Amino acid sequence: MRETCTLARLSGMSVGFVPTMGALHNGHLSLLRAARAENEVVAASIFVNPTQFGPSEDLEKYPRPLEADLNMCEEAGVNLVFTPAREALYPAGYASFVDVEGLTDRWEGEVRNGHFRGVATIVLKLLQIVGPDRLYMGEKDYQQLQVIRRMVRDFHLTTQVVGLPTVRDADGLALSSRNACLSLEERKKSLILPRTLHHCLGFIEDGERRAWEVQRAGLDYLSVEGVATDYFAVVDPDTLRQLDIIGPRAALLAAIRVGNTRLIDNRIWNEAPQPEGLTHADLG
Repeated sequence: MRETCTLARLSGMSVGFVPTMGALHNGHLSLLRAARAENEVVAASIFVNPTQFGPSEDLEKYPRPLEADLNMCEEAGVNLVFTPAREALYPAGYASFVDVEGLTDRWEGEVRNGHFRGVATIVLKLLQIVGPDRLYMGEKDYQQLQVIRRMVRDFHLTTQVVGLPTVRDADGLALSSRNACLSLEERKKSLILPRTLHHCLGFIEDGERRAWEVQRAGLDYLSVEGVATDYFAVVDPDTLRQLDIIGPRAALLAAIRVGNTRLIDNRIWNEAPQPEGLTHADLG
């Protein structure tokens, strides 16, 4: 894989890369198609990374429909698919890991202890092997995207990290491999997650700038459906620290449990720029 990608770059071709754990869906396809549109060579990886699973998360039950995944990659115009054995990336005696401090000690990092250590480690390993010009990741896993951006910056890697918008089903639920674990009733109940985020984004758009009020509204809205809420937070989109007052940018992050399935989602707030010379006072 390394030799092929190196030869491509030496030949003047750009390499776009999409790392996955398989069980591909249309969200992954959007990343692969973006990579296809912007690069001469598109590489993908399919590897269920053991180091990002916690002790209560069943690694062995994670879906591995490799043949179907390879067919989807081919249809999306992927040139290279990397499917290493676990022993190839974590040989006997392996002892090196990547910790991205600050961004990983809250939200997903608090609920899934050690998760981002595994994510950062495997992504760095894959970037060292593939050496892509561009790395494509979805904004659905927003905290993960920020962790990888920080790691790439901190290690002076030359890869450009490209974040792409969350892909959703017609009912608004963010696409995820975990959605297949939901029963029909659980699927209906899970829609409270995107609805709550949309509801709270509307509060901000209507002028609410007290982050704690938006958070309270989100938690109240989630409680109506009776789902188990891991967190609902209004944070700085770069540092992921909880906000008191919402400025021109903010991220709404949420995680719930529906039955045995855990779902995450987010919304990003970007204040529309005002016409030159116009102030909030002018808007009343």
